[in-house]
Amino acid sequence: MGSPLNSSPRSADPPIQADVAVIGGGVVGHGIAWEAQRSGRSVVLVDDAPGSGASWAAAGMLAPVSELHYQEEDLLELMLESSSLWPGFAAGVAAASGSDSGYLTTPTLAVGADAADRAALMDLRAVQQANGLAVEPLTVREARRREPLLSPGIACALDTPADHQVDPRRLVASLRLALAGAAARTPGLAVDGAVEGYSIPDRAAGLLREGGAVAGVLLAGGGRIRATETVVANGLRAGELGGLPEGLRLPLRPVHGDILRLAVPQHLRPLVTATVRGMVHGIPVYIVPRQDGTVVIGATQREDALSDAVSAGGVYQLLRDAQALVPAVAELELLECTARARPGTPDNGPLLGRVPLPAGAGGHIPGLIIATGFFRHGVLLTPAAAAICRDLLDGKADPRWSAFRPDRFSRPVTAAGTHTKETA
Repeated sequence: MGSPLNSSPRSADPPIQADVAVIGGGVVGHGIAWEAQRSGRSVVLVDDAPGSGASWAAAGMLAPVSELHYQEEDLLELMLESSSLWPGFAAGVAAASGSDSGYLTTPTLAVGADAADRAALMDLRAVQQANGLAVEPLTVREARRREPLLSPGIACALDTPADHQVDPRRLVASLRLALAGAAARTPGLAVDGAVEGYSIPDRAAGLLREGGAVAGVLLAGGGRIRATETVVANGLRAGELGGLPEGLRLPLRPVHGDILRLAVPQHLRPLVTATVRGMVHGIPVYIVPRQDGTVVIGATQREDALSDAVSAGGVYQLLRDAQALVPAVAELELLECTARARPGTPDNGPLLGRVPLPAGAGGHIPGLIIATGFFRHGVLLTPAAAAICRDLLDGKADPRWSAFRPDRFSRPVTAAGTHTKETA
């Protein structure tokens, strides 16, 4: 038996053994770990602060329709696939953990504040309809009948019944319980039934390499995990890992976002029953109701030097624009202001899949799967990422997702170790 999983192993300790090591304890990493565990594999997850990154700040909108952006059709197919998996995924997590992840099938309303916003939303609707997505206009009267606290001055409203939500904080907590429960029953991985029993509270420093294969994880604290398969799912830190394959480029950039949580007083509950995604003078804002009487308002998108510091301008913008759509927001209690960085890629698609061997060698690097760069879609894409990684562990690869191969921004390396000539 390896080192206890509720302490970081020292380099002198024997390595922990597992079928799968998952680097990264956000919602995607936890989802992949749980799916791997459900497939009958032993799993360890490596993160020094699980659930505290982008997953902690995320609003949890499961919105493949509303999140459609121009020229992102490949990403739309993946979002729709993951959306279809969400009911079964949520039910499975609830059954395994005995807890509610906050998954709700309440619809989404898209709302425009002025004539220009209405034109923009109707243009987007044309693209959505061209892709077979259902978005139906409502009169302002109909929208306010459904959501009485909407401003009477809104210019338009559209119903998006297929866009739902989940509470990411509750989801991660449920996944941790599900993983820990199974880990307590796994020989060699049980640690007193503790919630942390499946995880290593340490940061991954690099990949353990043996020949041309990845054989596990090297920990910052000096320990090692030996694993048949290693999944790199640690967001922005993925490109910093030691031992990545030569020539593999993971171009991840931090896109910071401010997000607010507010309590709704009893006399205003429910503030809204559906998620409200608004456009206010060309600037997006959303209001997501939670079951506990709070709402989440978000989210700005900025690429600056503030890191995880909250932007005063961002908080002002969110409150201003949310009040333009739902004036009663001014009466809410501000509970929390949070900022986190989302891991973006040049084409906004994830880096997802196995890494090919050098050009001319054929096949892929044994023991390594990349699953990062989910940008603003991490929560939505968790079930699909988990299923895709499970299939890869089983030796199956779905050609539909080849557009997201993790080496698509890399310079190919020949079997001799030299870079091939780049083409335009």
